[in-house]
Amino acid sequence: METVYGKVAGIDVHKRMLAVVVCDRQDPEGSNQRRKFGTTANGLRLLRAWLLQEGVQEAAMESTAQYWRAVWLELEGHMKLHLAQARSTAAPQGRKTDYADALRIVKRLLSGDLTESYVPGPEQRIWRMLARTRTRLVVDRTRVQNQIECLLEECRIKLGSYVSDLLGVTSRRILQALAEGCEDIAALAALGAQYLEASEEQLRDALNGQWHPAQRCLLKIHLRRVRELDGHLAELEGELARAMQGQQEAIQRLCEIPGVSVTGAEQVVAEVGAGAEVFAGPEKMASWIGVCPGREESAERSRSDRSPKGNRPMRRVLVQMAWAAVHTKGSFWQALFRRMVPRLGRQGAIWAVAHRLARLIWKILHEKVRYQERGSVPLDARSRSRRQRKLVRALNRLGYIVALSPSPTRA
Repeated sequence: METVYGKVAGIDVHKRMLAVVVCDRQDPEGSNQRRKFGTTANGLRLLRAWLLQEGVQEAAMESTAQYWRAVWLELEGHMKLHLAQARSTAAPQGRKTDYADALRIVKRLLSGDLTESYVPGPEQRIWRMLARTRTRLVVDRTRVQNQIECLLEECRIKLGSYVSDLLGVTSRRILQALAEGCEDIAALAALGAQYLEASEEQLRDALNGQWHPAQRCLLKIHLRRVRELDGHLAELEGELARAMQGQQEAIQRLCEIPGVSVTGAEQVVAEVGAGAEVFAGPEKMASWIGVCPGREESAERSRSDRSPKGNRPMRRVLVQMAWAAVHTKGSFWQALFRRMVPRLGRQGAIWAVAHRLARLIWKILHEKVRYQERGSVPLDARSRSRRQRKLVRALNRLGYIVALSPSPTRA
């Protein structure tokens, strides 16, 4: 049975101030207490002391940018907290004041009309912070790599045409020599490794460009930036591994899925938790991530099936896993993708694979089971019958009369 709380607080969060309203749960329209607090450490301590003094056991606040975090951390552990999405607390035009916003949050919480955001526990928040920072650093490194390639094209240097990784060991040697002012094409070509597909003559031709001193300066800055990012990534990887040391069993089970790397598994556990306990079922988690069809219905007619935004870091990593899984030869995911492409197209099929992966991940984490690869699963009776009808209709449209009979070799 749900616990009934005596008083509820609504907090309208701003950068420099908090507007707080405390209401009785049984009579939110009746008399209520109103106060404003600052957002400094001292102001937050005063807020906590006042709420506890008033007997508040449940509080809801608006997710205003990042400013709600300090309020949440101050009140966490002292009362039940709710984080409301901004759209669910919107005020009618011309009816907006700070205290009215705080009171509206309370009323919508009590009526069940408040759309809440999922806020994980303290330990999982640390995982999220580290994993998301790592992702941003990888994006920054890719951006710098693209800037280096653009700079080389301006100098008519075609090194990227003959190496698989522009920031690999061989490329770094050549790029560093270029940045330091080396103009001897033969000496630059000699820095190339023997396993390069390009011959020494092709490499000399690719490195025979025209440099301006400013371009060499930019290349030196970009290479220094790449070294810094690589160092930050290595440090962050170690810190994340230490933080998630107790979740290695869950990460290992996720890595058994085709297309799921250790990095991807860590990102998943950081976002949904080691057991995905907050989600009652796989469909709930898929909806929270935003990899399921949406629905906008009016007058009994759905005008859009566009997926909701959901959790963007999870959507990104799921799509990456889906592409890796469908490129795993002989896997169930490759067969599933090929079966869906004619009907949904490549993008629609990969989205469906991501949805299936989300449901599988919930089952592996929540029920603590292990993945079993079944390979290319043959069509079941229902799918076979549906495919037969589809082929018969296609032949009928072409003017053929089709009579189906089982093949003796399959009987």
